Amino acid sequence: MPIVIPSLVKIALGALGTAFVVHWVAREVRRINEELERVRAASAIDPRQRQALPTLRRDPRTGDWRVM
Repeated sequence: MPIVIPSLVKIALGALGTAFVVHWVAREVRRINEELERVRAASAIDPRQRQALPTLRRDPRTGDWRVM
């Protein structure tokens, strides 16, 4: 037995789904921009202090990337 859904209900569900996706995308864009701003601000620190922070470096012996 096929389920019959009125056109108005289909349009309303489509609009709700679209609104949800737009809201989620806007929230993700804000989150990513905040993270980028944080990284930009962190790159302005003293180069000597930056060298003390852990970073990914390739292990010359194994070729694997490690936090050093």
